Amino acid sequence: MSNRLQERLGALSAARLKGMRRGIEKESLRALPDGKLALTPHPLALGSALTHPHITTDFSESQLELITGVHAGVASALEELTRVHQFTYRVLDGLGDERLWVSSMPCGLPTDETIPIGRYGSSNVGRAKSVYRMGLSHRYGRRMQTISGIHYNWSLPDVTSEQYFALIRNFRRHAFLLLYLFGASPALCSSFVAGRPHELQPLGDGSMFMPHGTSLRMGRLGYQSDAQASLAVSYNSLDGYGASLQDALTRPWPAYEAIGIRNLGGDYNQLGTSLLQIENEFYGTIRPKRVINPGERPLHALRERGVEYVEVRLMDLDPFETVGINAQTMRFIDVFLLHCLLSDSPDDTPQEIADLAHNQHLTAARGREPGLRLSRGGSEVALADWGVELAEQCLPIAEALDAAQGNGTPHVDAVRAALAALGNPDSLPSARVLAAIEQQHGNSFVGFVRAQSEQTRAALLALPFSPEQQAAFEQMTAESIQEQKRIEAADTMPFEIYREQYVSPARLGMARGRVAALAA
Repeated sequence: MSNRLQERLGALSAARLKGMRRGIEKESLRALPDGKLALTPHPLALGSALTHPHITTDFSESQLELITGVHAGVASALEELTRVHQFTYRVLDGLGDERLWVSSMPCGLPTDETIPIGRYGSSNVGRAKSVYRMGLSHRYGRRMQTISGIHYNWSLPDVTSEQYFALIRNFRRHAFLLLYLFGASPALCSSFVAGRPHELQPLGDGSMFMPHGTSLRMGRLGYQSDAQASLAVSYNSLDGYGASLQDALTRPWPAYEAIGIRNLGGDYNQLGTSLLQIENEFYGTIRPKRVINPGERPLHALRERGVEYVEVRLMDLDPFETVGINAQTMRFIDVFLLHCLLSDSPDDTPQEIADLAHNQHLTAARGREPGLRLSRGGSEVALADWGVELAEQCLPIAEALDAAQGNGTPHVDAVRAALAALGNPDSLPSARVLAAIEQQHGNSFVGFVRAQSEQTRAALLALPFSPEQQAAFEQMTAESIQEQKRIEAADTMPFEIYREQYVSPARLGMARGRVAALAA
């Protein structure tokens, strides 16, 4: 551990360390017992996907997103995520035999155009959400959008935007370690790659895999696009990041202009024809974020009020965990993010940005390959050696967190588990998934995930759930439906005017008074 890192760690008070906050957003497809995608609408008993604070949909009507609030502790975040799952499973159980698919890579998918796009009602904001998803389907295909994962939102008190961007640069440099340790998608159902070029190997009948893969979700088959590959977004400052994003949000892209905003029948194909329709379309392993006001563009909010937290976006669903992630993994992420924040973080360069993309794809496809080497500062280094170096630097940070919280050594244990896994690739989730597929499920990816999904469903339905908890969720359902109706009733603006105003470049900048104040 460098002296500077040690000094910065020493300067962090226990009160600030205790002020760390985290929250989870977890996506999962609704699937049928036979391992096929459920094509039913989002259940009304789960409330409005537009307005419910904890239960919504992601890209597809068949893709649930379960969301916790902001938590001071890992245990309370997991408890809330578990309760949201329990209510969701009770609703699904009451309606039939759907269950949540517990893998990041999707279940058996129908033809692309049959995958249902999320619907959010007749309000302008609801329609815009659906049109945006229609745009994603035209641009990238619907199959790619059915990949699911966990987003981990994290903050520490008194961190400036400049410091959050330093954290982000280091996170991107070292993200390979999280992919290696926690990637859990080394295989998939062949329906996902039907008609697409890929480098996967066949595994039994109907499954494909990479023998040393960790996270196909984060590799070349996951959230990738040629258009976005042309973006070399820099994370050296909020200003530079904002300028890169503004360019992508306003630059016309010929292939998307060819799609058009509306089709010949007048239905909307997409929100706009620029390289990105909206900020959320930009795929990254981590994002700077802040809570936005109703109708506000995320980029405007960041420019006006700075970064409030970061959103880690590369975590796969762990099919061996009932809610897709466990406390030890969360504690390692907390320590890892603190390491990213406290370590020296030189500016990124176009060459480094290219190297990081190369490292990500290599780790996703071949992370457990013995002797695999990654690019670092113009030379090559063994993934395992680099990982051990980082994990060892994390140990004093873990000790400081344990001391601040005074409840044993859970953070140190999490780092020690990571060090052990670096020396034993067979213990990793990605290796365990392949072993289970091959040894217990006749080389069937769908067979394995079906069994894990059924086991998860049974486990969550068996947990105690009080009448008071049930009533509280039912009230949230009712309130969310009423709130959606209220929004719809209040709308007066024609949708086309709403769309034009929303995507207007003027909505992306800072307020004039603030620009003048910064220039002064």
